[in-house]
Amino acid sequence: MEVLPDREHLLERSQMLLEGAKLLSIPIVGTEQYPQGLGETVPEIQPYLDNPPAKRRFSCVEALDIPPAAEREDGRFRAVIVGIEAHICVQQTAFDLLSLGYEVIIPADAIDSISESDWHLALRRMESAGMTVTSVQSLLFEWCETAEHPQFKAISRLVQGKE
Repeated sequence: MEVLPDREHLLERSQMLLEGAKLLSIPIVGTEQYPQGLGETVPEIQPYLDNPPAKRRFSCVEALDIPPAAEREDGRFRAVIVGIEAHICVQQTAFDLLSLGYEVIIPADAIDSISESDWHLALRRMESAGMTVTSVQSLLFEWCETAEHPQFKAISRLVQGKE
């Protein structure tokens, strides 16, 4: 995380998305890639994750034991992915979820890679495979759907940096 070129922006956008998901009661799950060697989840993100399992495989699907979308009892079929590195863990998770029948959404401002070219290539590859690339702010308001949503004002304040 320390070597990312735009670490602060990534953390700001990731926290905004995670806080919005929390406000809207959208489930949040996460993993840690080899924490004993690469380090634990940064303190800014830890409060949003409940004991994330460690993993060595780049995709998080196996570590989280994610079933095919058609087999979900809760009817959820969309997955939003945030994290690093875009061209490794994010991308491999995205392709695994796509193969399990999920609609995969990638908020481009909440993923990153050490190399900007790797980030761009990962976004292009995922989008060309049928995944949706969007922004954190767009996704938050999409989740609200209307200004009449009970959490719309809280989301608006969050996006404006007032919460």
